[in-house]
Amino acid sequence: MQTAMRKLWWALLIGGIASVVFGVLAFAWPGPTVLILALFFAAHVLVEGVFVAIGAWRARGERQHWWMWLVLGLLGTVAGAIGLWLPAAAAGALLLLIACYALAAGVLLVWAGIKLRHEIKGEWALMLLGAVSLLFGGYMVAQPAAALLGLVWAVGAWAIAAGVLKIVLAFKARRFAAAAPAT
Repeated sequence: MQTAMRKLWWALLIGGIASVVFGVLAFAWPGPTVLILALFFAAHVLVEGVFVAIGAWRARGERQHWWMWLVLGLLGTVAGAIGLWLPAAAAGALLLLIACYALAAGVLLVWAGIKLRHEIKGEWALMLLGAVSLLFGGYMVAQPAAALLGLVWAVGAWAIAAGVLKIVLAFKARRFAAAAPAT
């Protein structure tokens, strides 16, 4: 561990500086930040949708309600593909994509939680996850401008905070490495 600290403190420093720069840029230029977030979100939803659809298709003979998961997977796949194909439109529709996905996932997750409750006593986490998704999607539909700006600001604030902490850690690691005896 000491050897790694001695040799790699600079990587933490560079990563921290990059995080702070990204966070400042997110506040300074929210438009390009939204485009980048839209692309990453679209890629995430596409990949998740494909794997959920594959899992549902494979479970079609074992589960009675496998089609519900297939619908969720196909929704994610379509939303992700649209976002990757039209990134400028995805940036403008990022809110709508997230809200629709959250609302659809919320409805399906609450429904699945109700069904699962009959099989697993006391199961509440799936229904709570669905309810949280419904609330989140509903807020984004009701307050789109605030939600989009809040999303960019949250990412920017996180990046700055994480970057500052990485920089502090890098200098602590550098001091530790300078004081540690060579092994």
